[in-house]
Amino acid sequence: MKITDEIFQIGGGGLTSYEDAAIYLINFDGHAAIVDAGCGGSHKKLLKNIRACGVSTDAIEYLLLTHCHFDHTGGAKALKDEIHCKVISHELDAPFLEQGNPIVTAASWYGSGMTPFAVDRKLSGAQEDIKLGGRIIQAIHIPGHSPGSVAYLTESDGLRVLFGQDVHGPLDSSLLSNKEDYLRSLNLLISLEADILCEGHYGIFRGKDEVKDFIRSFLKS
Repeated sequence: MKITDEIFQIGGGGLTSYEDAAIYLINFDGHAAIVDAGCGGSHKKLLKNIRACGVSTDAIEYLLLTHCHFDHTGGAKALKDEIHCKVISHELDAPFLEQGNPIVTAASWYGSGMTPFAVDRKLSGAQEDIKLGGRIIQAIHIPGHSPGSVAYLTESDGLRVLFGQDVHGPLDSSLLSNKEDYLRSLNLLISLEADILCEGHYGIFRGKDEVKDFIRSFLKS
């Protein structure tokens, strides 16, 4: 599903397994990145969807993980092994991926184990820049849903596009969620003035007001 001329939804939402969170593809002049990897049960279909967007798997340089939960990361090892992309995650979530922790990653919620894999670049601090095809993707730490949750912000077609997976939560002690951090992170996301929000389970929101209204709704919950 085309979001801009350079950004597509390639997984979740009926495009791959119903268990998958949304998976997005960024293609900047033949330099590509995937945002999140789903549970992994629809690996071949995901690769097919990438090619359907006119992108070769050889062009994929990064797998950008928004957080460690299984519906976003269960397919990461298969993607890493097949297309040899570099996996990026925040340092506060990376240990649970590298250890294959089934509780904090919520793999146990899906009746599955978590296959461990190496994280190639561990983000730290409040913000870091990722260079892709001469363009910049900002990685912004938004703890709350998980300790190392990250949003990715970039520009495409003159629009500010925000990948804010699981803005909606939920918060759960077994996932090491923190409500105070979560509320601060929601306010930070609102301040980013995004034109498009690509969410993990609730779809695509367009227009600054629609994006802000959706995020604000969780400040009240």
